[in-house]
Amino acid sequence: MISAQSTVIPEDTVLVNTGVFAAFVLITLLIVYRVGSRGSTSDFFVAGSSFSGVQNGVALSGDYLSAASFLGIAGAIAIYGYDGFLYSIGFLVAWLINLLLLAERTRNTGRFTMGDVLAFRMKQRPVRAAASISTLAITIMYMIAQVAGAGGLVALLLDVHGQLGQAAVIAGVGVVMMIYVLVGGMKGTTWVQIVKAVLLLLSVLLITIFLMGKFSYSFSGLLDAAAAGNEHGRDIFAPGVKYGTDAVSKLDFISLSMALVLGVGGLPHVLMRFYTVPTAREARRSVVWATWVMAIFYLCTLVIGYGASAMVGHEAIMAAPGAENSAAPLLAYEIGGTVFLGIVAAVAFATILAVVAGLTLTASASFAHDVYASVIRDGNADGDQVVRVARITAMGIGVTSILGGILVMGQNVAFLVSLAFAFAASANLSTLLYTLFWKRFNTTGTLWGMYSGLASALLLVIFSPVVSGSEGSIFPSVDFAFFPLSNPGIASIPISFLFGVIGTFFGRAEPDRERAAEMEVRSLTGMGSRGR
Repeated sequence: MISAQSTVIPEDTVLVNTGVFAAFVLITLLIVYRVGSRGSTSDFFVAGSSFSGVQNGVALSGDYLSAASFLGIAGAIAIYGYDGFLYSIGFLVAWLINLLLLAERTRNTGRFTMGDVLAFRMKQRPVRAAASISTLAITIMYMIAQVAGAGGLVALLLDVHGQLGQAAVIAGVGVVMMIYVLVGGMKGTTWVQIVKAVLLLLSVLLITIFLMGKFSYSFSGLLDAAAAGNEHGRDIFAPGVKYGTDAVSKLDFISLSMALVLGVGGLPHVLMRFYTVPTAREARRSVVWATWVMAIFYLCTLVIGYGASAMVGHEAIMAAPGAENSAAPLLAYEIGGTVFLGIVAAVAFATILAVVAGLTLTASASFAHDVYASVIRDGNADGDQVVRVARITAMGIGVTSILGGILVMGQNVAFLVSLAFAFAASANLSTLLYTLFWKRFNTTGTLWGMYSGLASALLLVIFSPVVSGSEGSIFPSVDFAFFPLSNPGIASIPISFLFGVIGTFFGRAEPDRERAAEMEVRSLTGMGSRGR
């Protein structure tokens, strides 16, 4: 058995790590530039719907497997054991909603954004504006987590420990991320996501194989060492280390589970990927391929998380820059030394770049297409103007995310992403399902459902222990929290569904029955949708 030990990366390895890391970033930037979208609006936003189901499925997994999946979950398992693996289960099971309910229907009824689906049979201006506001809020929340994870990773590589130094690193990382979107568009972003997904899967498989070799391929031996290296001992193999110590934490776990399982169906950047394929059948194939890739990946994170606890140790992980988020890179250093750490860190950074590029593109497309072109210009904007507005929006989103990432330094990335999932499930899922399956649903119900879910999720997070009132809060020195749970999903998701119904029955707007019938036929058959 290998005992837990304190892992310190020698200073003379920083140059090697940085060299490998920089080379990887330059190669991916070259890919983005060479295949980047420089044509029509459709090329920039959805790559002209030119990708196959297999390609899009791998890209979907690359878009979805973020810093939360690689860095956050591995760290959560290393520190909390069983309770950390619950993130993997929730992230994976959530894809059943997309497979069974949303993939084909959204592909057939939309063109570029989620707003196309929601506004299909509703009043265009208010619904598109609401869809854009929701998309921007969710994207910024999601990107804050990614930027914070990237900053922690680069800080580990460069051995930066001070808050000011890590803030500078986060700012630099954010600038690089914006370049990907501005240069490449959806086509360049998709190819980076494909390359990144393949490399990420190979990386976790190699770490898993090499790690198991250290323990003579005995999983029980690995678990014994993990218990020895964790301050919680063998409690990490059962529920309760993080969730289950009292009634509030158990309720917080239920809220987290609701957000993880229901959130994927409302994530705008995931929904937008369904428009990059030519048919609904290919959209369904995309989800199947993405699910298989992610299932293999999440099984590997279980081994990697416990392996980090065994070979790096609880104390060393928490003392490193990025804390829990440093578990996987530190394990890579223990297994393969400097070069392997540089490779794994570069892949992890490419993971974050690919996810952030997809997020930024989705939010900027939503604002440019739904607000600028459809609301401000009333459909009279040309393609070049829309793309220009999208690029300007991308820069604004990037700056906002950098500032937010600096505020949440040290928080677990998987936890931060779970908040974005709660926002997505609260604001978007109810309105999408009602729009696609309930003919009576109208414009008032859409607006009430989206705004109530988004507002309640935001307010509950602001007045929760995430922001104030505890040692791990963003502002630990003050306490204005009255909502006891860290994740708002258990309250905000039902509020959204309820207000969608109330708004529908009490609103004056009557549904357009002919448009509803057309939407039903189109969503089920694809007749009349683009690409048919």
